[in-house]
Amino acid sequence: MITSCRILPTLIAVALSVLTKLTGAPASQAPLAARTNVVFILADDLGINDLACYGRRDHRTPHLDRLAREGARFTAAYCGQPICSPSRAAIMTGKHPARLHLTTYLPGRPDCASQKLLHPVIRQELPLSERTLAEHFRDAGYATACIGKWHLGGRGFLPTDQGFEVYHPGQANTKPSETEGGKGEYDLTTQAAKFIEANRSRPFFLYLAHNSPHIPYAAKTNLVAKNTGAFEPVYAALIETLDDTVGRLMARLDALGLATNTIVVFTSDNGGLHVPEGGHARITHNTPFRAGKGFLYEGGLRIPLMVRWPGRITPGRVVDEPVLNTGWLPTLLELAGLPVPNDLDGVSFAGTLTGKRRAKARRFYWHFPHYTNQGSRPAGAVRDGDWKLIEYYEDGRVELFNLARDQGETRDLAARQPRRVARLRKALAAWRETIGAQTNAVNPGFEADRYRPLYVDFDVSRFDPLKATAPDRKRIQTWRKGMNAVLSTAPKAKP
Repeated sequence: MITSCRILPTLIAVALSVLTKLTGAPASQAPLAARTNVVFILADDLGINDLACYGRRDHRTPHLDRLAREGARFTAAYCGQPICSPSRAAIMTGKHPARLHLTTYLPGRPDCASQKLLHPVIRQELPLSERTLAEHFRDAGYATACIGKWHLGGRGFLPTDQGFEVYHPGQANTKPSETEGGKGEYDLTTQAAKFIEANRSRPFFLYLAHNSPHIPYAAKTNLVAKNTGAFEPVYAALIETLDDTVGRLMARLDALGLATNTIVVFTSDNGGLHVPEGGHARITHNTPFRAGKGFLYEGGLRIPLMVRWPGRITPGRVVDEPVLNTGWLPTLLELAGLPVPNDLDGVSFAGTLTGKRRAKARRFYWHFPHYTNQGSRPAGAVRDGDWKLIEYYEDGRVELFNLARDQGETRDLAARQPRRVARLRKALAAWRETIGAQTNAVNPGFEADRYRPLYVDFDVSRFDPLKATAPDRKRIQTWRKGMNAVLSTAPKAKP
């Protein structure tokens, strides 16, 4: 069911006046009806190489390929965290998950005997004190809707408490049929189209957060049969369904005459899941990038990103400049001609999108003090130009990679570059202190014999699903059983 509340024009005017006084910047003077609309489509666990326009030859994505042709496609777009809730918080607030103390999925993974360190106690919601993208747009007179996955808090912290006038969560898992896919994709798309049609005469901000292709998943049998030659036929069918729904929404914008005045963003919350999980023997691969969801390697951090804005973004642009999804709040507000707060971690890349200016070179930081179901351990990372350093919090071990020469992060250069390591390590530590990042405590219940099989005997980050042999697959299945066994004996996480 859709829930909604409407803001009266008088309240809109008051809100704009207050916003102007608080920020010291004038609100857009353009008439409401003439302002730019925003459709932000977020996939769930979609990998950097899961679309045909990114080189995935065994996946059919004609509508998303068209979106890339008609706009800009980024090759080095990064998520704020390689896991769902914190990455979504980064998009919504323009702030680092570490600053928000919301650094892993909600409610979080329980502490296990296999951990050397304990997880920090994170927030269980996006704080109401943080102003979201929806609140900024709503206060500027936009209609706002969250359709799909929220995952940033329950009662009292729902989208309708965070600036969204309309909220339709839909269902994360559905039975595939003639009219529906396996992840509720068509229902979400139908509700999104209804919202657009209802607000065609006023500016709107639509946040369409699909549950696809997150596990567990299923797809239409005819599409599975159609994709029998794919790396994972059900996954490929799922991607084709997601692509179809995006095509339908784009067609609706065209039919309503709204395409030229609407920014369409398509991206993912984090990298693709490269290890077997949830009963799926195969899911996807991020080759040539290392690892996937849950890891600070490129396979976990790099995400697909395409943006279309007819007349403003040159069609067919390929952008190699790195961007981070903490930059969405300032970027979209700038593009819409609205005031941009000055207390953000995110930096606008509006000039990069429109080609009007290049962003200044800067470092990108991550702080992920958690163990994950995918096999990663607490760590932090910094990217500085072509160089990337990863620091592991268990023992202070570091790795250094040159991404320009080694995009797969196969050659650790830390021993050869001690000065660079020292400089980047110092910068990472200073950044953590500046943003008030939470740290880990030693786990008094640590058991070495449970740790060793999961983190020492087998390096799951080096498992490549695309190139895996039969023995490799047998070993990863054994590893998965071990991880599941450890989790099954752990106490449930306390909110």
